[in-house]
Amino acid sequence: MTRKRRRLLLVSTMMAAISVSAALVLWAMSDNLVFFVTPTQLANTPVSGRQMRLGGLVEPGTIQKAADSGGLIRFKVTDGTVSQSVVYRGTLPDLFREGQGVVVSGVEQPDGVFKASEVLAKHDEKYMPKAVADQLKAAGEWRPDSGGASEVSQNTRAKTPAAAGNGS
Repeated sequence: MTRKRRRLLLVSTMMAAISVSAALVLWAMSDNLVFFVTPTQLANTPVSGRQMRLGGLVEPGTIQKAADSGGLIRFKVTDGTVSQSVVYRGTLPDLFREGQGVVVSGVEQPDGVFKASEVLAKHDEKYMPKAVADQLKAAGEWRPDSGGASEVSQNTRAKTPAAAGNGS
């Protein structure tokens, strides 16, 4: 075997080993991937049994807390176009309320109800994923008054000497 052939065999063997290693790593990570979807995306491509995150706004008038069922809470998440029913058992975050941005982690059940294992409430829409914000803007549900301008004015006041307590 010539020197050139040995080198070619070595390089091709290394490339094959790297390819197999990368494929195994990607395959192992696929079980840990959690996709983020909006209610519209979930309605268009239902995926029962797959762990995912559903984001949007808590639809007003849909929160139902059952006192006799051990903390079972039912509500709907909307992106302004489609609403998705959600069931959650546990304690809700303090910021959870109607019309508030929320991200729920869980699994869509075969009956179409999203069974949440975790509920994350967000304090305003500026932390909302771009896809959800775009859909809310298109549906006319976007509320820019909860972000930007009021926060800038509070930060500006905090930096002035009178607001800082210097008395000048």
